[in-house]
Amino acid sequence: MATETQYTNLREANTEQPPVKPADDEVSLLDLAIVLAEGKRIIMLTTAIFAVVSLLLALLLPKMYTGTVVILPPQQGSSVATMLASQLSSLAPMASLAGGSLGLKNPNDMYVSMFKSRAVEDAMIRDFGLMNEYHAKRLTQARNAFESHTKVDGNSKDTLIRISVEDADPKKAATMANAYVKEFQDLSKNIAFTEASQRRLFFQQQLEDAKDKLADAEEALKNTQQKTGLIQLDSQAAALIGSAASLRAQIAVKEMEIQGMSSYAASDNAQLTQAKQELDSLRSQLAKLGGSEDLSDALLVPKGKVPEAGLEYVRKLRDVKYYETIFDILARQFEIAKLDEAKEGALVQVVDPAIVPDQKSSPRRTLIVVIGTLAGFFLGVFAALARTAMERLKTDPESGAKLALFRSALLGKRHPTG
Repeated sequence: MATETQYTNLREANTEQPPVKPADDEVSLLDLAIVLAEGKRIIMLTTAIFAVVSLLLALLLPKMYTGTVVILPPQQGSSVATMLASQLSSLAPMASLAGGSLGLKNPNDMYVSMFKSRAVEDAMIRDFGLMNEYHAKRLTQARNAFESHTKVDGNSKDTLIRISVEDADPKKAATMANAYVKEFQDLSKNIAFTEASQRRLFFQQQLEDAKDKLADAEEALKNTQQKTGLIQLDSQAAALIGSAASLRAQIAVKEMEIQGMSSYAASDNAQLTQAKQELDSLRSQLAKLGGSEDLSDALLVPKGKVPEAGLEYVRKLRDVKYYETIFDILARQFEIAKLDEAKEGALVQVVDPAIVPDQKSSPRRTLIVVIGTLAGFFLGVFAALARTAMERLKTDPESGAKLALFRSALLGKRHPTG
C-alpha cells in the first residue's frame, strides 16, 4: 500500500508541473512552415508574375552574336621586363627575375590598353557609323556603348589575347572584330614597342631629317656654281675635303646613335661603351687632319691651294659631302634596324581570325527565366513573412499603438496628446 501511494503522489506532481515553453525569440521550423502555408497564395502569385515577366523579357530581347579574334602579341627574345631590369641593376642574373621580383604587370596589359585607346575606338565608331547605331549624341556616349559590346581579354595563361565584338548581325560582328585588330595595327605603326622598333623609328626620323638637309645643301651648291662658275679642285684638295666631311659625318651619326641607345640601355652597357670608344677614335682621326667638328671651321686645305674666290664653292661642296655621308650611314643603320625588327616578327599575329558565328551568344533565355522565377519566389516568401509580422504587431496593444502613431506621423497627421 505504501508503494502504491508513493507512485500516485509522484504521478500527480509530474502532472501538476507546468510544461516548459520555448523562449519568445525562438521560432520553430513548424511555425515558419505554418506562416509559409498561410501565405502560399502570395508566394505562388508573386512567383508566377515574375516567371511570366522574365519569360516575356527573354523572348523580347534581340539575339546577339559574337565575333572573336585570337591574336599573339610580340614574343621578344629580350623582353621589356628584362630591359627594365638591366637598366635598374647592373647585375645580369637579376634580369631573369624581372617578371617576379620587380612586380611587373602582365605585358599583355599594355596591348589591351592600346586596344581600348581613344584613337582605336574612335576609328571603329567612325568606320562603322556607330554613333547612329547606338543613338549616341556624343563621342563619349558612343565609346561607352562600344565598350559594352566589346571585350579584350589578355589574362589567359596561354599569353594570347582574345578580342570579342557583339552585334545583332553575325556577319557584322565578325567584320568588326577583324577591323578592330586592323585599327590597332594602324595605330602601332608609329609606336615603338621593342628595342629593334625603337632603333628603327629613331633612324627613320634621323634619315628624314638628313635627307632634307642634303637637299638644301645640294641646292646651295647649285646656286653657288651658277653664281661663281664651276671650280675644278686638284686631287689633294678634293681628297682632304672628302676625308674631313666623311669623318665629321661619322662623328655626327655616332653621336646620334649614342643618344638613341641611351634611351633604352644602361650607362654601363657594353654596346654603349663600345660606341663611345669609337666616337673618341673618330674625333682623334679628325684632329690629326687639323679639323674640328664645327662645320664653320676653316677648310682642311692649305692656303694657296684654293683661290680666294672659290672658297664659297668649296664650303658648299664640303656641306654636300658631309650630308651625303650622313645620309648614307643613316640609311644603312635604318635598314639594319628594319631587319632586326622583322626578325622579332610582326607586332601582332592573328592566330584565329573572326568568322561569322552560327550560334547566338545572348540572350540566355533559360537562365533569365530561372533567375526571374527564383527572384519571384524569394520575394513572395519575404512578403508572406512581412504580412504575418504586421498582423502580430496589430494584435499586440503596445505595438499596435506605436504602429498607429507611426502611420499618423508618416501621413502628416497630428496625434492627440494627453
